[in-house]
Amino acid sequence: MTTPPRPDFVAEQRAAQAAFFAAEHPGHVGFEGSLYRLHPDDRLSNLNPVIRDAAERSFADNAIAWHQHAAHGLSSQAACLNFLMPLATRPDVLARLVQSAVGGELPEMLAVEAGPDGEPWFVGFEWIGREDYLNEWPRSGQPRRGANVTSADAILRYRQAGRIETLLVEWKYTESYGAPPEQKREAERLRRYQKIIFSPFGPLRSDAGLKPADLFWDPFYQLMRQQVLAWRMQAAREDATERVRVLHVAPAGNWRLRRVTSPALRALGDDAFAVFRGLLADPESFVSLSTEALFQPLIADAPADDQWALYLRSRYGFLTSCEPVDEAEDR
Repeated sequence: MTTPPRPDFVAEQRAAQAAFFAAEHPGHVGFEGSLYRLHPDDRLSNLNPVIRDAAERSFADNAIAWHQHAAHGLSSQAACLNFLMPLATRPDVLARLVQSAVGGELPEMLAVEAGPDGEPWFVGFEWIGREDYLNEWPRSGQPRRGANVTSADAILRYRQAGRIETLLVEWKYTESYGAPPEQKREAERLRRYQKIIFSPFGPLRSDAGLKPADLFWDPFYQLMRQQVLAWRMQAAREDATERVRVLHVAPAGNWRLRRVTSPALRALGDDAFAVFRGLLADPESFVSLSTEALFQPLIADAPADDQWALYLRSRYGFLTSCEPVDEAEDR
């Protein structure tokens, strides 16, 4: 029996975002001939209207960089903001999200930083840590969140079972990888990371027979840097946190993202995130869940007039185009 081809998730989302923009922003789409792109100066229209002003002011106040393609309908930065920024002042919803991701009792959410009006925000964005944990910061001047240094797309802090913990969120949408790393950058990457990757000085097992360059293939390069950031934040007890984990979030339909790109890792499995988790000295420090598994229950329980849930349903149809997802066994 012939196996039917798997759906092309990227093509589906291009069509979905083009339809959404045509309905919501008629006359303002089609940048460089793409119906799922807005003009770069119109990036705020890529966000839920309820967060546009807050996003602009928060990014300015905290010197956070907008991604180059922030006005693109498939922007993962825009998606992360649309899903999480409306919850920055809703710790009750965030607590349920965290519990779904890590299990255990319902946590008490802790403020990460002040919002644009001085109110406590329980989510931060483009987090780089409070120190140069990865040997990346410029020798003069200040690093910029979201630009030229390892940045977690979002950060959540909470108290659970009597201790303070942190989640660094890595957000994906339609990304996929496969190109080999640039050889001209290998020397600089080795200078920065080779001494902080492997146990006991970093999060990855030292007995796996790997060289640092084996991890320079995306998505492993990104995963490694996020995990090193988490490991070193935990070692430094940043903001009194006792445990820091990475939460990787991506749509279930984006199967190309899960390909094992590094030749040295292909013998370990065919799911990039399961392979990476198996390379960690503490596998529980990395959690990979689908966008659907995390958000379908929260959206289903939201009030009928909840603008956050209504926007997500309208814009990201993949959330409601399948049965609810249960991935508890992957934690």
